Amino acid sequence: MLAPSTLDVATIDTLDPIDTLPGPAPAAAIPPPQPEVARQPRWNLATRIGFRFCFLYFSLYVIATQMLGGLLPFNWVRNLGSAPFFQGLVSWTGLRVFRLPAAPSFQVTGSGDKMVDYLQVFVLLVIAAGLTAVWSLVDRRRTDYRALNKWFRVFLRFSLATTMLSYGMVKWVPLQMPAPGLQRLLEPYGNFSPMGALWYFIGASKGYEMFAGAMEVASAILLFIPMLATLGAMVSFATAVQIFVFNMAYDVPVKLFSFHLIVMSVVLMAPEASRLLKVIVFNRAAGPSEQPPLFRRRWLVLAALALQIGYGAYLVLDGYAGARQSWWQRGGGAPKTALYGIWDIEKMTIDGHVRSPLVTDYGRFRRVIFQTATAVSFQRMDSTFVGYGAKIDPKDGSLTITSAVKDAAASRFAIERPDPQHLILDGQLDGHKVRMETRRFDHNQFLLLTRGFNWIQERPFNR
Repeated sequence: MLAPSTLDVATIDTLDPIDTLPGPAPAAAIPPPQPEVARQPRWNLATRIGFRFCFLYFSLYVIATQMLGGLLPFNWVRNLGSAPFFQGLVSWTGLRVFRLPAAPSFQVTGSGDKMVDYLQVFVLLVIAAGLTAVWSLVDRRRTDYRALNKWFRVFLRFSLATTMLSYGMVKWVPLQMPAPGLQRLLEPYGNFSPMGALWYFIGASKGYEMFAGAMEVASAILLFIPMLATLGAMVSFATAVQIFVFNMAYDVPVKLFSFHLIVMSVVLMAPEASRLLKVIVFNRAAGPSEQPPLFRRRWLVLAALALQIGYGAYLVLDGYAGARQSWWQRGGGAPKTALYGIWDIEKMTIDGHVRSPLVTDYGRFRRVIFQTATAVSFQRMDSTFVGYGAKIDPKDGSLTITSAVKDAAASRFAIERPDPQHLILDGQLDGHKVRMETRRFDHNQFLLLTRGFNWIQERPFNR
């Protein structure tokens, strides 16, 4: 007779009753228990309100700032912050709520910590808080927002990833922090601003800048891939914290924006916080992620996965191509002008009079510096600098200098090159006849350029 555990319904029907009685019914005769449908736990009130606010605020923040341009890098896309009605609301807030003496300026200056930026964040916070209150009242019976949350996470992932990509690509291809230029090499370190010190401390080490950029690019690539998004948020959090600390410590005016990158990374990590704590802190096993897929059908899930990875790959390749093009056009790979270098002025005459190299002579120049083909700088005897626009015409051997002063007349100099080590400039400058006889200064003598990297050091070389 077969063991009860091996019986099935067909076997039971063929057995003689005497073989099945007396005794308990075979186990196979008892219908197997039906698995219970897994019920998702109800979100508590704080979680629901927190989601509503995060959804509204970060969606508004992305579409109102430069993050939208990174997410959708198309010429026709304009962010909400540039809309006249929104700028009017921000101006009204500054004048009426904070009692500013004048309307804030919306001029683009390169700073992300302008008064208008803080006012814009305040307006977005108020709008998000108000809409959250209305949403919570109207939709108070809803138990969770799992369906909306999965799409919000995609939006937030790509918004954060594209920003980290733009930050990282201009460091991986070292453009953001250039190597110290010729004028910077001549300036006393004490004249550097904190931001300038940071910029050229990083720029002086091409390897460090590329490493920092590679970490930011890596966080973006991880965020583009759904199954690696949590790891990407962790890497993004670490890199954003470093960016924020640099901005705070060296007074770089991107403090407000970099703080938002930190918070966005935390929002993306939050749903996996318990699993991360179990593994990293408590050394316990954690189950798989409970984040639902975007779709129920497998082919739609695969299509969405391919679309996300494909768009991410396009953004990475497009960003790299743009950065490389900039490197050859205006970065370290750009062709240098024929006059590139630092030229010591050995003899200078102004209106026919020789000017001795006295540190008290403000009108006498000490050096002339050609860093690019479109600019020229003069170092005065007191070590201060004055800059001009420049255009070099190699055909007729002339240099045209333009002043930053509005409506100022351009000056034209004839260029003489007796030999590669000497340069003579003869022409007009600021209404005076000027002649400068110069000798090339070997800028490769600077220790910052010559020290290089050393595996073996018997003693610290700290100068």
